[in-house]
Amino acid sequence: MTARTKYQPDIRQAMAAHPGYRRLFAPGEITLGLIMPLETYAEGCMPTMRNHLATARHAEEIGIPGLWLLDIPFFDPSYGAAGQLFEPLTYMAALAMQTEKIALGTTGIVLPFRDPHLFAKQMASVDQLSGGRCLAGLSLGDRRDEYPLFGIDFDTRAERFREIFRLYRTVSEHDRPAFASELFGSSPGGFDMLPKPPFARTPTIAINGAGQSLDWVAREMEGIMVPISEPERLAEMTAEWRAAQPEGTFKPFCIVGFLHLEEDPDQPFERDREGFHVGSRALARFMEQARAAGVNHFAMNPRYTRRPMEEVLFELERDVLPHFPALEAAD
Repeated sequence: MTARTKYQPDIRQAMAAHPGYRRLFAPGEITLGLIMPLETYAEGCMPTMRNHLATARHAEEIGIPGLWLLDIPFFDPSYGAAGQLFEPLTYMAALAMQTEKIALGTTGIVLPFRDPHLFAKQMASVDQLSGGRCLAGLSLGDRRDEYPLFGIDFDTRAERFREIFRLYRTVSEHDRPAFASELFGSSPGGFDMLPKPPFARTPTIAINGAGQSLDWVAREMEGIMVPISEPERLAEMTAEWRAAQPEGTFKPFCIVGFLHLEEDPDQPFERDREGFHVGSRALARFMEQARAAGVNHFAMNPRYTRRPMEEVLFELERDVLPHFPALEAAD
């Protein structure tokens, strides 16, 4: 049991004030995000990370609303991906110092591997350093073979997620709370985890549902991000999400997928095993369909595009961002 102390945030006010959240999410709107590293490499598992900070700054300059960071603690060649190589919260801090407005999120932190108290301090620290531009995308992790490396039971990962999330919220949002956990220690109260989030709460997004029920996610977290689906399925998915939310609230529905940006700007949207193929103008049309279906954000991983990243950013700037800009610049 957690002994309740003064609960700090009014959640609606916190989200309305949080610059990263404001930049990405609003009812009836959709924005675009890119998953780091901003590098195309259709072959192989490892990005070069050349000029990655300069490319992130360029993405901000052309108006990309958000950047997202993967959490891949151990590289397993059988999965074929090493992510952006850097630990995501460390990398987020570096990006925060190199940018001014762009939202920075994770897709997502594998929460069962994290100590809740230190994670609370890390997340609040990067949110403070960024001026409130950070979003905590949280996941269950999909790599069963990683769990023994951490000495964690794979079959109890969903329960462990909820316990870590409970303690994360307790120490980051309560003043000197008392708490007790069979896994992560206890406190009689009087000890405080500092800093607190700069806008009372750092928004949390459930990546692929984080192994939890839709009702739990809609109640406890600030949004959900799921793999991209066919346009005709999106309206059904968003309706299920809206129906699960507490009455009178808005929490964003986001989609994510691998972007294969084709040279023909009008090449229609087409799903494949590794995401979707589409031209830049057709991408804008798909995003309009997604917005009409109730989607609020589209995070794209350009890794598999067989063209230079410079061309990808140019075409997004030319054909997509004029229709789907950042909602509000961070202060």
